Amino acid sequence: MIKKSHYIQDLIAEGEHEHQDFKYQITDARKIARSIAAFANNSGGHLLIGVKDNGNITGVRSDEEIYMIEMAAQMYCRPEQHVAFKVYNINGKSVVKADIAEAVEKPVEAPDDNGVWHVYFRVKDENVLASRLHERIMSVETVLEDTRTAETISYSEREQVLLDYLRNHGGITLDGYMRLAHISEESATKVVMTLHGMGVLTLEYHDGQCLIVGT
Repeated sequence: MIKKSHYIQDLIAEGEHEHQDFKYQITDARKIARSIAAFANNSGGHLLIGVKDNGNITGVRSDEEIYMIEMAAQMYCRPEQHVAFKVYNINGKSVVKADIAEAVEKPVEAPDDNGVWHVYFRVKDENVLASRLHERIMSVETVLEDTRTAETISYSEREQVLLDYLRNHGGITLDGYMRLAHISEESATKVVMTLHGMGVLTLEYHDGQCLIVGT
């Protein structure tokens, strides 16, 4: 269904960001699968196809673009994802809006140019490789339920060391926490997963690094 609306022009004015990506056209199903996976591993987002990076509307043949995206979501996302489409007519040019919901089952993987599967995550206007720690957290965050709460908890020494550092310094990498607490990667990962499940810390990406930060 073709829709006529200024809605798309308003979206374009926002520029590319954590929940929006512009695509001139779709020529590689595997490449666009990485964008789909990145949005699905975050809190969802949408693609605007027929729009250049600078916001200029070029238009596309909507049927061809929809076919390529559906193939990417079904064949090159693991587990496969569902994409919803709307087509807008802007001054005689078709722009496809492809909506990707947050995945129910995470993490979602997609292949790189060499066919190696990775987990991608949307950060600002880029798709980045998720850290191993982030992958572990994504894999359990829908089922992990720590019965402790921030109000009633008596933290272990390893947990307290991390929380004290975050309170005073703002953020730390997993490697940094391992050195700080003199513990193994697996032990540090378990502590972070536990505290993340309690909602007292989260992960953020800065300059290519995955940082543990307090909430």
